[in-house]
Amino acid sequence: MHVLILGGTTEARRLAELLHGTPGLRLTSSLAGRVAAPRLPPGEVRVGGFGGVPGLAGWLREHWVGLLIDATHPFAGTISLHAAEAAATAHVPLLAIRRPGWVDAERAGEGGDWHTAGSLEEAAAMLPGLGSRVFLTTGRMGVAAFAGCDGLWFLVRSVDPPEGALPARTEVLLDRGPFTLEGERELIARHRVDVLVTKDSGGAATAPKLTAAREAGIPVLLVRRPRAPEGVVEVPGAEEGARWVRGYLR
Repeated sequence: MHVLILGGTTEARRLAELLHGTPGLRLTSSLAGRVAAPRLPPGEVRVGGFGGVPGLAGWLREHWVGLLIDATHPFAGTISLHAAEAAATAHVPLLAIRRPGWVDAERAGEGGDWHTAGSLEEAAAMLPGLGSRVFLTTGRMGVAAFAGCDGLWFLVRSVDPPEGALPARTEVLLDRGPFTLEGERELIARHRVDVLVTKDSGGAATAPKLTAAREAGIPVLLVRRPRAPEGVVEVPGAEEGARWVRGYLR
């Protein structure tokens, strides 16, 4: 059976590693192509978009895909919606891997000064009341939403250089997780950060910054996730996804 993984995440790579070499399984991972040098998973890999719902549904039919797995980033809302519609159109079963968000996790109740925003623009509007030296980890494509935050200093961390306009006072740090707690503590102290802004991505790879922020006594501003498609079978991680797929194969 041909399985297509919509990936680009830690969970997607781990799932491909767990399923690679499974008898009776052909595996293809699809990457959006937004990262210049992505970490490639084992198995077949394709890079680039599909052309919306019609293109993805056509690809599923043309390549005889028997199972579609949405293991994209929690903030890749458009592709998740397209995956649900395309799977229904092509009559292909769909499994979604949805890592738990930090807001819903127990760590949200550990005494940190947490605030939430419904969008990057809302977060930018809230920032002046929370701090003046900002550690921004919302991804390279979201930095432009903070370009109008005059008077604030930003440390922007992303894998590739940010796109679009930048805040007037910005230092860019190109780095890729996973990150250590010790490293995040040092970063916050060295740059005298007094507020952290990030997306509620969930997962362990970038979670140490939340612990470091709590230890430093600085507020955390989390951008809430977009709504996920309803009626889709979901599992919280790659291990659970691999077990589900093997059970489905049997």
